[in-house]
Amino acid sequence: MSEAEIPGILHHCHGSSYAGHFVTFKTVSKVLQAGFWWPTMFRDANRFVSRCDACQRQGNISKRNEMPQNFILEVEVFDIWGIDFMGPFPSSYGNEYILVAVDYVSKWVEALASPTNDSRVVIKMFKSVIFPRFGVPRVVISDGGSHFINKVFENLLKQNGVTHKVASPFHPQTSGQVEISNREIKGILQKTVSITRKDWSKKLDDALWAYRTAYKTPLGTTHFHLVYGKSCHLLVELEYKAAWAVKLLNFDILPAYERRSMQLHELEEIRHLAYDNSRIYKERSKAYHDKRIIPRSFAPNDQVLLFNSRLRLFPGKLKSRWSGPFTIKEIRPHGAIVLLNTKGEEFVVNGQRVKPYLADTRVEKGEPVTFNDPPHA
Repeated sequence: MSEAEIPGILHHCHGSSYAGHFVTFKTVSKVLQAGFWWPTMFRDANRFVSRCDACQRQGNISKRNEMPQNFILEVEVFDIWGIDFMGPFPSSYGNEYILVAVDYVSKWVEALASPTNDSRVVIKMFKSVIFPRFGVPRVVISDGGSHFINKVFENLLKQNGVTHKVASPFHPQTSGQVEISNREIKGILQKTVSITRKDWSKKLDDALWAYRTAYKTPLGTTHFHLVYGKSCHLLVELEYKAAWAVKLLNFDILPAYERRSMQLHELEEIRHLAYDNSRIYKERSKAYHDKRIIPRSFAPNDQVLLFNSRLRLFPGKLKSRWSGPFTIKEIRPHGAIVLLNTKGEEFVVNGQRVKPYLADTRVEKGEPVTFNDPPHA
């Protein structure tokens, strides 16, 4: 047996119709069962198996494949807003969708129920809610849906000097704050709607009230307190005659002025404390996340396969979800990777969705080895 025969033997014992594409150990076992042996067979088999095209296109991605976490910290409230649609839900008075907008600092949430999820609803959110109530933000973060990527919305943001950041495809973690808020608001609605679930649009305002007055661990306070510098008075305070409900109104302007002035001064301190709490919380979350992932590195011109989660929507369990190979053109900060397809077209993906592709299945050249019979034990 010559060195030139080794790739053929490995192919028969790993990639042929009767081999089964098993892992290195089982491939070597088949080689031995067939009566062949050479000193570097484990190394050669491992190299051959790791470069098998069919084997590389199998498997899934997990949380251990994620890129290192990157969090957003901004000092000023209402500078950065994330927007996203929820739905479709069962029709409720003609409404099937909820457009959610979240401030990345105070975590304050605004939401609109709507019959559609098009750009007109997005424009209404900004013209009727965001701009007049909170002013013009610096940045808006959204996914790449057509309701957010269109000329009308882009022109509105451009006219007001707002930067539009778009999340990478198939990576909703970029809009993580909106995803968290969506999940919590949806959870509140699920517990408060009727059996028919057709009154959720009537319950939306109450759900927002509950969300805004709930204690938020990363902030160390409630959303309402962080924005207004005071606690939100609830109906329970009136029904059970809390201190606020029974005390006499103060019509003396001087003491009232002093008290409100103190509240406004405390507001800055509350916001600084919330900022520190949020930073510490996110640093701990990043440390916990990053120690559980598999370290990976990529470089320009590397060949990679891309995991396509859209294939989950189609029948055919035997179909591979890995497409490619693609060539890496550029490595961007925060885990984004620019890929090139065979036509030279560029597109951006998150590093979690790619894995190295080893195309060469040839065995490394070494000294010629010839054995007539396998060694006897």
